[in-house]
Amino acid sequence: MNLPTLPTTSVFYRRVLSQFPQDISLAFTYGSAVFRQSGTTQGQMGNNMLDFVLAVDDPHTWHTLNLKQNRQHYSFVRFMGPSLISRIQNSHGAEVYYNTLVPYDGRMIKYGVISTAALIEDLLHWKTLYVAGRLHKPVKILIQNENTKLQAALVSNLKSAVTAAFLMLPESFSEEDLFVQITGLSYSGDFRMLIGEDKSKVLNIVKAGMPHFQKLYGSILQECPQVVYKQAQGRLEVDKSPEGQFTQLMALPRTLQQKITELVDPPGKNRDVEDILLQVAQDPDCGMVVQQGVIKSTVYSLKKLQKMWKGLLRKQNTFDA
Repeated sequence: MNLPTLPTTSVFYRRVLSQFPQDISLAFTYGSAVFRQSGTTQGQMGNNMLDFVLAVDDPHTWHTLNLKQNRQHYSFVRFMGPSLISRIQNSHGAEVYYNTLVPYDGRMIKYGVISTAALIEDLLHWKTLYVAGRLHKPVKILIQNENTKLQAALVSNLKSAVTAAFLMLPESFSEEDLFVQITGLSYSGDFRMLIGEDKSKVLNIVKAGMPHFQKLYGSILQECPQVVYKQAQGRLEVDKSPEGQFTQLMALPRTLQQKITELVDPPGKNRDVEDILLQVAQDPDCGMVVQQGVIKSTVYSLKKLQKMWKGLLRKQNTFDA
């Protein structure tokens, strides 16, 4: 099953992708330059940086070719060669290497490169919830090859987002409530979402993008045995019994299950994960426990990213000296 895409891929996007080596298993663009948010005009969208993510099977080979074609896209690390670039990508942060502030045809673009294997791992298990979190929201798919493991992982990621949101919502809720909860998952550990203008960002994304969210999640909600989806009314009712919540907890990605067990199980006890999740399922505050687990997951991801950038800055300072 391929992810739903917007009706047409513009010539501009095809031209951008044509500048890169073509061994790409998945390419998508996302963000406020692609999808209008509430309170944003078309003119403002045109001034925003365009964000891309490219999944490639062999990062070393891909960066080798890209350094030949687009050496100017890279920072000081271009002098250190593709081996270091791919090592930085594979061993730091969210396993994504970004080139940013790249001028193209009057626009600024940013593109991240991730290995197909690392992307599948994040989609299935929410290892960092970085690219997986971006794919919880509508994106514009530009390339998607016939890798069946990747296709299955993309769908699994959406189902996981729905399951996590179900656990944090009441028994009855609206489509908008669901999509706001899903969109907020990847922002949970970001302090910027708690202060200033960013606190309304999630709602702005959902309000302007409801048709895209409905297209992305519609079939999953219709086929899910845990929910009654009253599509005409835009309402949903989910099973909040201990049995229903246990089923949902057992379906969560592995990393989130681990974070939940760390919250509940005192150090040294080392109880079975299934026993812990059964206890959580019977807790009146089950949804809050899941939310805290998501926060721990995203904070961990942000800390890894911060560590990566600090390491890169140290390398740059050494190189400049």
